[in-house]
Amino acid sequence: MSEPLFRDPEAPVAERLRDLLSRMTLTEKVGQVNQRMYGWDAYERTASGHRLTDAFRAEVAACDGMGALYGLQRADPWSGVTAETGIGATDGARVSDAVQRHVVENTRLGIPVLLVEEMPHGLQALDGTVLPVNLAVGATWNPELYEEAAALAAAQLRARGGHVALVSALDLVRDPRWGRAEECFGEDPYLAARFTEALVRGVQGPAGDRIGPDHAAVVLKHFAGQGATVGGRNSAATELGERELHEIHLVAALAGVRAGAAGLMAAYNEFDGVPCVANRRLLTGILREQWGFGGLVMADGLAIDRLVRMAGDPVAAGAQALRAGTDLSLWDDCYPRLAEAVRRGLVEEATLDTAVGRVLALKFRLGLFEHPYAAGRTPAPGPDPARMELMSERVARESVTLLEHDGVTLPLAGRRVGTVAVIGPNADSVPQQIGDYTAPQRPGTGSSVLAGIRAAAPEGTDVTYARGCGLVGGDVPDLPEAVALASAADVAVLVLGGSSARESGTRFDANGAAVVASGNPVEMTCGEGVDLAELGLPEGQSALLDAVAATGTPVVVVLVQGRPHALPDLTGKAAAVLSAWYPGPWGGRAVADVLFGAAEPQGRLPVSVPRSAAQLPVFYNGKDHGYRGYVDQPATARHPFGHGLAYTTVEYGTPRLSLPSVPADRFDGTEQLSCTVRVANTGGRAVRETVQLYVRRLIGGTSWPRVRELRGFVRVELAPGESTEVTFPVDAHTLASFTHAGEWAVEPGGFTIGTGPSSHRTQEARLTVTAVPATGAPAVDERG
Repeated sequence: MSEPLFRDPEAPVAERLRDLLSRMTLTEKVGQVNQRMYGWDAYERTASGHRLTDAFRAEVAACDGMGALYGLQRADPWSGVTAETGIGATDGARVSDAVQRHVVENTRLGIPVLLVEEMPHGLQALDGTVLPVNLAVGATWNPELYEEAAALAAAQLRARGGHVALVSALDLVRDPRWGRAEECFGEDPYLAARFTEALVRGVQGPAGDRIGPDHAAVVLKHFAGQGATVGGRNSAATELGERELHEIHLVAALAGVRAGAAGLMAAYNEFDGVPCVANRRLLTGILREQWGFGGLVMADGLAIDRLVRMAGDPVAAGAQALRAGTDLSLWDDCYPRLAEAVRRGLVEEATLDTAVGRVLALKFRLGLFEHPYAAGRTPAPGPDPARMELMSERVARESVTLLEHDGVTLPLAGRRVGTVAVIGPNADSVPQQIGDYTAPQRPGTGSSVLAGIRAAAPEGTDVTYARGCGLVGGDVPDLPEAVALASAADVAVLVLGGSSARESGTRFDANGAAVVASGNPVEMTCGEGVDLAELGLPEGQSALLDAVAATGTPVVVVLVQGRPHALPDLTGKAAAVLSAWYPGPWGGRAVADVLFGAAEPQGRLPVSVPRSAAQLPVFYNGKDHGYRGYVDQPATARHPFGHGLAYTTVEYGTPRLSLPSVPADRFDGTEQLSCTVRVANTGGRAVRETVQLYVRRLIGGTSWPRVRELRGFVRVELAPGESTEVTFPVDAHTLASFTHAGEWAVEPGGFTIGTGPSSHRTQEARLTVTAVPATGAPAVDERG
C-alpha cells in the first residue's frame, strides 16, 4: 500500500466513503463491482497447507483490487472441491486471512475484499453444518426457530472468515415441477415473508448500521418472480401482471428490505420482457425509489453475459445492467469491461460511482476496514458443532408433516411391534436426504431413516431392511426380498421420494446448474436444473408401494423429497403418509422420533400437494373465478396448503370479531380490530397446534379477489383436554389489497375472516368494511 487508506480514519463513515471514492481511479472502481473468479480457483492444496494461486494474484492485479470473491470455501461436485482438496473448518479462517492479506497489502488503496459464500441451508463448505432445506423450514411454521438456526449458521460462516451469505428466500413454489422448489419456504407470500424477516434478523443480528463480528451480511435470492417461470422450467420467462407481481412475488422481498437485508440478488428470469438483472423498473423504480432500499444488488451467476443477445456486445450489456441498478457482478465477462463502457459513453461514471459506493458501504457495515482479518477476532470461532447438530435435528423434527393417518398405526410405540421392515430407495442414504447446494459430508456424519429407526426402536424389536427398487426408473430387482420382509413384519416403513444429491458423474452448466438428461444414470430428481414434467413417484417406486401394500402388513409411507410429489389416492394402501422433505443429515433421527411417538408430528404443509402434474397450478390462493374441476379429476389439491395431522384431535370454535362492521379509515392505527377463536385438544396426547388465519374478499375492490389468503398464524401447545383462546389482530395489513392506483389500501367491501387448521378447513366470520366519504381509505405503506 503506497498511501494511507483514509486521510482521516476517525471521520464519519459517509465522509470516509466520499473521500475514498474521490481518490479511486476508473480501473479501481471497476474492480470493486466485480466478483469475477471462482473462489476455489484462488488457492490450491499443498503438502504443507494451502497456497494462493497465480490466477488469483493476477485477478487482484488486473484492477488493483477486488470487490468480492465468491465461494472460497465452497465444496461440491461442480466446483470439484473434495475433502482432500478443499478447506476444512480448521483452515477456514487462516486461508480467508491469506486472501484478505494479499488484497490489502498488494493494492494501492488496500481496500478489503468481501468473501461471499453460499448458505442455502447451512454453510456450503467442508465441515459446515447442514440444515434441512427451506421447504422443510417452511413446514415448521416456526420463524423463531429458523431465526435461531440462521444465526448459528452465520456465526459459523464468520468464524471461518466469510462475510456475505447468499440465501434463497424470495422464490415461491407456484409450480412444483421446478427443480429449485426445495429452496423456497413454500407457495405463500405471507409465510415466506415471515421466514425472510427471521432470516435477516438471524444472519445479520440486531438492526443497525453495523453488522457484528459473529453475524454476516445476507443477500436474498432471487429478485423477483423466479418461482413463476413458464412450465416450471429453470430460468425461463415469467408472465406476471403488475398485481400478481406485487401481491405474490414481491411480498417477501419487501419484508426482507424492511428488516434491513444487506443485499438482494437479481434473478435469471425476465419480467415484462426484460431480464431482472437489466430491469430498471424492478431494480431502481420499485426496489430503490418506492421501497427506499439502499443496499447492494448482486447479479446471479453469468446473468449479465446473457444480456449480450439484447445489447449486442459485452460492453453494452454491462452498461445496461449497471444503468438498471445492478451493483456487483458474478463471474461474467461484461462487468470487467465497464471502464470501456464509460469511455464509450454508454454509462456515466457517476452511475458506476453509485454502485461502487454501495459495495464499499457494505464493507464499512461489516467493519472490514477496521478489522479485515478473522484470526484472533472475538468472539471465539463459531458455535459448538454439537449445538449446530442439535439445531439441525430440531428443525427436521418440527418439519415432519403427517399427511394421512388411519388413527391407529402411529405412533409405533403405542402398538405391539415385534418387527419393523424398513424398505425403499431413500431408507438408507444420508446424501439423498440433505438436498442441493451441499458440501461433501465426512464419513459417519448424520443418520439415515434406517439408522434412526434402529436406534429408536424399543429393545427386542427386530428391524429388517431391503432397498426394494432404484430411486429412478422402473427396475425392481429387490422386490421379492422387500415383499418377503414386509410379509413377515408387523409394520412396513416405506421410504420413497427423490434426491438432489450431486454425484461425481453429474454434468453442469457454466453457472453450476445440473444437466440431467432423460436416461442419464445419475439419480438426481430435484435441484437446480432438474425440472420435471411429471410429478408422480417413479414407476419402480409405485410398483414397490403396490407390492408391499398387497401383503396386508400396515404400511407407513415416508417421503424424503425436495418438492411435493403428486400422490395417488392411497386409501387402502397406506396406513399413514408422512413428508420428511429433505431433513438434513440428522433427519433420520427426527423421522424415527415422530414414528415412535417421542415427538409429535408438528409440520404443516407450506405448499399444496397435487394429484397430478396435469392439474397444475394447485396453489391455494388463486383467483376466485368460481371455476369447476376437470371432468376426469378434481381441480383441488390432494392435500391443501396448511394441512398437517396430529396424533390427537383438535376442535375449533367459531371465530368471533370484536366488531362486525368498520369504516375503512378505522385502519389508521387508532383502534384495533381483532378475531378470537377457541381451540381445544379433545384427544389423549399433547399437541402443538398451528392456528391459521385466512382472509377472503367477498365483494368490492378494484381487482378480482383470491379464494383466500393467509394473514396470520400462531402455534399453541395444548395438553390433553386443554383449550385456549387465540386472538389475531385484524389491521390494515390483514385486509389490504394492491389497487389499480399501484398502492396497498383497505378497500370497502365484504370480507370473511376464517380460522382453522388448514386453508381448506376453516370456519368464518363476516366483516363489512364501509366506505369513507370524500377522502377514502388510507393507503398502506408496506405489507405485513
